[in-house]
Amino acid sequence: MANETNENGTAGAATAGNGAQPSLNVLAQYVKDLSFESPGAPGSLRGRDKAPNIAINVNVNANPMSGTEYDVTLTLNAKATVDETVLFNVELIYGGVFRVANFPKEHVLPVLFIECPRLLFPFARQIIAEATRNGGFPPLMLDPIDFAQMFQQKIAEDQARSKVQVS
Repeated sequence: MANETNENGTAGAATAGNGAQPSLNVLAQYVKDLSFESPGAPGSLRGRDKAPNIAINVNVNANPMSGTEYDVTLTLNAKATVDETVLFNVELIYGGVFRVANFPKEHVLPVLFIECPRLLFPFARQIIAEATRNGGFPPLMLDPIDFAQMFQQKIAEDQARSKVQVS
């Protein structure tokens, strides 16, 4: 949060229009769906000469629950293949219930789609790593995700889509 200088020259935390401090609270975290498939097991567990190709997809969704509470879900899909053979496919929907209070209206979407998934990601990453390890493979350690860049890309795509529809 940026600091602002008030009229007497002292720095204070930025506040929303009503004077209350913005706050983001994690009320709950949960696994909504977890699936691990290894269709070729046990044959796919044998050592391979070739490194697998791993495709990872990430999606973030947010739904209001009340005036200040939101359900944010982080969906992670990872599929490992060698040539046409699927070694494993893991899918996780990991969610959190967040209280987002006293933020200016224009900051709520960035909080929901950047900060909330940023808080959920380390837990989801651990679940994916344990699922692949428990499936007999080395743990899949996902690289950190730039949720700010994902959000900006989504906004740009939505704006481009709306321009095409208007034309």
